[in-house]
Amino acid sequence: MKILLTNDDGIESSGLQGLKRRLQKHHDIWVVAPDGNRSASSHSISLTNPVRIRDIGDQSFSCSGSPADCVLIALLGLLPTQIELVISGINLGPNFGTDIVYSGTAAAARQAALMATPAIACSLDAFSAPFRFDYPVRFLEKNVELFRSLWVENHFLNINFPNQPSVAQPLVTFPSRRIYNDKLVRFESPTGDLFCLIAGPAPESEREEGSDYWAVDRGFISLSPILIHPTNHAVEEHYHTVSFRS
Repeated sequence: MKILLTNDDGIESSGLQGLKRRLQKHHDIWVVAPDGNRSASSHSISLTNPVRIRDIGDQSFSCSGSPADCVLIALLGLLPTQIELVISGINLGPNFGTDIVYSGTAAAARQAALMATPAIACSLDAFSAPFRFDYPVRFLEKNVELFRSLWVENHFLNINFPNQPSVAQPLVTFPSRRIYNDKLVRFESPTGDLFCLIAGPAPESEREEGSDYWAVDRGFISLSPILIHPTNHAVEEHYHTVSFRS
């Protein structure tokens, strides 16, 4: 299978490189990934500024743009082949629930789905070492053909792995409701310029049974199908009941 790998941690990330080494044994692997960390870049794309692409060998290209840029450029003609599956990750840190709104990892998979290409976003539930990638890499190697065959239009698959060395069982889940505890830190430079930093503890999740967070917290691999069409018809009907002033 012809597979494109990308991420938001950067092309040198151990999650991406480990997955590349494993999948290269049986698949035609191409890499187009950011030249540095683009975490939380969401679905930004470069509309006014050109991005630099560097061929670093072994069918791999670094990109000065965003993860979504990487997928757009790859699928629009950078690569001399037709990609059959896009895998974004494996990300350092989970992407539960509404994290996927901010996530460059998820955005890369979403961009592929928007271009009618099967896509998976993969994340490991760990922010610091040890990062246990061995089992996630083996799981993806065993199941890429299945994921490709299961794909239907207008969605991508968001996978979160527990950071454990033992075998984990997959569970189909729904996105959890994340609770963000962001805080604003303000400080001035010696020249009087104001700087702001978004800080605070790691987000929490509501512990809904069957959610992605609930599954990974219990040692399961979470598989969440994510729709790319934003319409909520129930809310739409609610607005139809209102008479707006013109």
